[in-house]
Amino acid sequence: MPQIIILAAGKGTRMKSKIPKILHTLCNKAMIEYIIEESLKVTKSVDIVLAHKFKEVKQKIQTYNIKIHKQNLEKFPGTGGALISLMENGKFHLPSEKLKTAKKTKNAKVLILNGDMPLITSKEIKKFFEIDADIVMSIMKLDNPDGYGRVLIENGEVKKIIEQKDASENELKIPFVNAGVYCFKKEVLEKYIPLLDNKNAQKEYYLTDIIEMAVKDNLKVKALEVKEEDFKGINSKKDLAEAERIMCNRIKNRWMQKGVIMRLPQTIFIDAYSEFEGECEIESGCIIKKSKIIESKIKANSVIEEAIIKKSEIGPMARIRPKSEIIESKIGNFVEVKASRLNDIKAGHLSYLGDSEIDSGTNIGAGTITCNYDGKKKYKTKIGKNVFVGSDTQLIAPVIIEDDVLIAAGSTVNKNIPKGSLAISRVPLKIVKNFYYKFFKEKDE
Repeated sequence: MPQIIILAAGKGTRMKSKIPKILHTLCNKAMIEYIIEESLKVTKSVDIVLAHKFKEVKQKIQTYNIKIHKQNLEKFPGTGGALISLMENGKFHLPSEKLKTAKKTKNAKVLILNGDMPLITSKEIKKFFEIDADIVMSIMKLDNPDGYGRVLIENGEVKKIIEQKDASENELKIPFVNAGVYCFKKEVLEKYIPLLDNKNAQKEYYLTDIIEMAVKDNLKVKALEVKEEDFKGINSKKDLAEAERIMCNRIKNRWMQKGVIMRLPQTIFIDAYSEFEGECEIESGCIIKKSKIIESKIKANSVIEEAIIKKSEIGPMARIRPKSEIIESKIGNFVEVKASRLNDIKAGHLSYLGDSEIDSGTNIGAGTITCNYDGKKKYKTKIGKNVFVGSDTQLIAPVIIEDDVLIAAGSTVNKNIPKGSLAISRVPLKIVKNFYYKFFKEKDE
């Protein structure tokens, strides 16, 4: 069984954030989770090496079936130092590996991934294991490789890794750069990891030194050319934004291929957790997070968060907040719904429905609000079937409106309303004749 090790111990100082770099999100999911999930599609033997904010990161990923290790950054800093921590008695330790015979361990391969490459896919990972070599090294061909070390390749094999500051004029013309992912035969790691040292300006142990030593010993080091989009590293919030754009496009393309209609998809945000069933339509400017949309239409500039929408029409410019379930209903513009179950109702515009249950045939007039919070606790509003709620109505929870009720516009309802009733609560209208003329005459004087 192949082994994958994810190096994720760095501080990520260029992110300029208190949040560990690998916990920054793309489409609502931490970048490290993408890497773990894609790795587990390839093998069950996945290890990750952490250090910076170890407890916080471990808590986030501990539900995955992987082995978690802590790197001693003070004693063994750098990418090579992470591998040194996995050596036991001169053998490279693969804790996830449960192999019984020496025959099975022959030519065992170990892939080293970086924890800041969330765009990598299982399809790309598998390519490393398919190449017969002592080491497979990923490379990218860039139109402008300035700032990157160059990789000299002859007949598909790596001959030299050259830092830009050390490159000659001809070497600077080389378009190939190191993409940072490697696949080693296990015995290669066991041979060269003990030979690593930190005699360099940064006083760190470098994984790339193994490549250099292997080339000098005439081992077969093959280059695998990869796409920058799949192997893009995240080092800044600008990188994060660009990677999120790519990931969001992947998510939308996948759902469109499954039959979801999207109007101006470049303006739509759909996160990694949202799901669609049946033929759905999403108009421009919508944001959908951790929601399930079933045979529904979401109109322009609506926001759906942690909700279930089934056979309904939402928006435009509606907001459906967490813990809401909307079934066979029409929710119009500037309607906000939170923690409510709405079944076959209409709420055309300008309403707030929070902590409510509303049943079939009910119409909610414009300006209606459920007053569900008294400053200490939240209460429920329950509305039955075929209820007509007039405009500008305040429903003071807890309150129950039974079936077949009419509530007059402008009413404040603070009592339960029995079936078949009319509820009306209004201050009598007072009219003072000619007051307009008196008021402005006095003002002019």
